[in-house]
Amino acid sequence: MKHNIVFVLVMVISFNSICLAQSGQNSNVFNVDTAHASPYNLYGAKYPRIEADSRVTFRFKAPYAQKVQVSIANTPFDMVKGADGVWSYTSEPQDKGYHNYWMIVDSAIVVDPVTNAFIGYSRMCNGFEIPDPDGGFYELKNVPHGDALIKNYFSKTTNSWRHIFIYTPPGYENNKSTRYPVLYLQHGGGEDERVWIEMGRTNLILDNLIAEGKVKPFIVVMETSAAYKPGEAPPQPRPMAPVARGQVVQPPSGARPRMMFSFDTYKEVMINDLIPFIDSNFRTLTDGKYRAMAGLSMGTFVTRVVALANLDKFSYLGIFSGGTISPRDISDKGKVKLVFMSYGSRERGADGLKIAADSLQQAGINAVAYVSPLTAHEWQSWRRSLREFAPLLFKN
Repeated sequence: MKHNIVFVLVMVISFNSICLAQSGQNSNVFNVDTAHASPYNLYGAKYPRIEADSRVTFRFKAPYAQKVQVSIANTPFDMVKGADGVWSYTSEPQDKGYHNYWMIVDSAIVVDPVTNAFIGYSRMCNGFEIPDPDGGFYELKNVPHGDALIKNYFSKTTNSWRHIFIYTPPGYENNKSTRYPVLYLQHGGGEDERVWIEMGRTNLILDNLIAEGKVKPFIVVMETSAAYKPGEAPPQPRPMAPVARGQVVQPPSGARPRMMFSFDTYKEVMINDLIPFIDSNFRTLTDGKYRAMAGLSMGTFVTRVVALANLDKFSYLGIFSGGTISPRDISDKGKVKLVFMSYGSRERGADGLKIAADSLQQAGINAVAYVSPLTAHEWQSWRRSLREFAPLLFKN
């Protein structure tokens, strides 16, 4: 009997592994002009279905529910109930790239059980991917691959263990005498250390750029900026409308208020705990000219707080969808090798990027502005930003 139970457990674990292997990064997300199941669906699930015209069809079985909605990027849409108890909805055409969604069943937020879940909006969400004909830069290809590692380290600042994702480039395990520069990469609000791998596809973007000879191999460290000392209060809510597609709008009824964040504690964590851990446990180049920091949205503010106050430790700065940096923000321009700033073209602020970059250039600071075409405050903007930012790093 015990042997039978063990056999069943092994089969269940194996099946779950197959499900995970056939979703997410291991799936083909470039079925352009062909209707297909979302690549994040669990094995065999046909919905959500990406239609040939970039609309998305959702189905959700809830025979006893009175009202079911699907919320796409935090905007709810009513679904229609069929005689079989299955609710359905087909969206308008969606922008290219990754998008979060979830279900609202009789006012309760739930995840779609047949699709992988990811963090976003400070909760677990589902996701779907709209194919991009020009998205080959984040496609899984037959090239040498680096490793996406998960590590834990102890922070004396917070008196707690912390969880990090680390990308090491192809060849890291074999080239034992080689040391590498490091990019510290930050997430946005309501996210954590997972997103730059899961939605951002950082490992695939860098694998492909390295294979093309466009990038000098480097390590990437991804961690959440949520850090509190013992007894320190978490962020407090503040009345502020959320940003949707680059515009300030009124929050929908029942929406969670935006939070008032402070990153002073995280600055201590990075400088006193995280960087020493990385330099002690990985083959890094420890001089500040071989260290970069970048972030998206809220992560740009983390980058400002940490990197601008420690220019002896960071020479390259990346600001993705989070305003600009001016010459007066930089205390020692001789230590800064690059300021990279980007937005999606549909975001408020995109029009001012070139002026900001020109101002830095006139002050003797190397600066680059990039605007992602036809994207908003979304992952396709940030994937493209990383693609443009990475080749500029550690060149001089």
